Amino acid sequence: MVYFGGLLALIGLGTLVFRDADVIGLPAPVVGVALLVIGAGASVFGFLRKRKVRARKIAKGEPVPVGDVIERARALPRLIRAARQGTYGELPKSRMALWVFALVYLVSPIDILPDLLPVIGVTDDAGVLVWLLTSVSTAAGLYINHERQEIRQRPLD
Repeated sequence: MVYFGGLLALIGLGTLVFRDADVIGLPAPVVGVALLVIGAGASVFGFLRKRKVRARKIAKGEPVPVGDVIERARALPRLIRAARQGTYGELPKSRMALWVFALVYLVSPIDILPDLLPVIGVTDDAGVLVWLLTSVSTAAGLYINHERQEIRQRPLD
């Protein structure tokens, strides 16, 4: 929700700065400000929701993803290797199959909603991309957490 709100806010800002003609019968500044406000609101709502979910997971004792984007990207090959070798059982094989399916869907020219439709055609690709990035990022963050716990539990030699 945070990223979606940011994207809406950027579109609103772009509409304010670069658009002169009306947008769906409304003046461009009105549409730009509306998108900017909705995007900012969605980002704030998403950020607050994310904090609340994280606090609830910590209170329940559930593992939470850790690491920044770069650290998670570096951990992804280790995660896939460990999952394929069977040393990390937290990631089901079906999840990796869904990731591959999502990548194939994004690359393939066949879409559920054709890209020829102005705005709607891109939304299915955007939804799949957001799901894929969120799922991979969360799994990598949980794997980093798993690695850190293993390091803490190792006896000192």
